[in-house]
Amino acid sequence: MRTSRFSIHPCAAGFTLLELMITVAVIGILASIAIPAYSDYITRGKIVGATSRMGDIRTQMEKYFMDNRTYLNGAACGAQASIDSYNKDPGADFNMTCPAAALTATTYTIQVDGLGARGMAGFTYTVDQANNKATVSVAPKWSGAGSNCWVVKKDGSC
Repeated sequence: MRTSRFSIHPCAAGFTLLELMITVAVIGILASIAIPAYSDYITRGKIVGATSRMGDIRTQMEKYFMDNRTYLNGAACGAQASIDSYNKDPGADFNMTCPAAALTATTYTIQVDGLGARGMAGFTYTVDQANNKATVSVAPKWSGAGSNCWVVKKDGSC
C-alpha cells in the first residue's frame, strides 16, 4: 500500500500573525522614508524642467533682440509665441509670463509660477535680460525664498 508523504506528517502551512505584523511594520517604516524622498525628487525634477525652459525662452528673447534691437513685439515679449506654447502644454507644471511691468525695449523679466493643480503651488522663479536669476517664493517647508539663484532643493540650495 502506498502512502503519500504528506499524509504521514501533516504540518501547518502559512504565516503566523506575528510574522505578518512584523512584515507590515517593516513595509510601513520603509514607505514613511521612501515616499517623502520620492516626492521631493519629483518636485526637484519639475523645477529643473521649468527653469530650463525659462533659459530657452531667454535665449529666444536675446535672438529677437539681436534681430530687432528691442525685446518688444508690439506690446508683448519677443518670444511670446513660445511662452504661449509652453502654457498650452497640458503637462506644464508652471505658468510662464513676461510681465508687462518689467517689459521695455531694453529690459524684460520672464517669470514662472507653480500650478497648484500640479502640486507646485508657491514656487515662483524669474530671469531677466542680464541673466539675473531669482527665486521669488517657494512652497511651504522649503527655504530659499528671495535667493538670487534658482532654488532647487528643499534646504534652499541652488
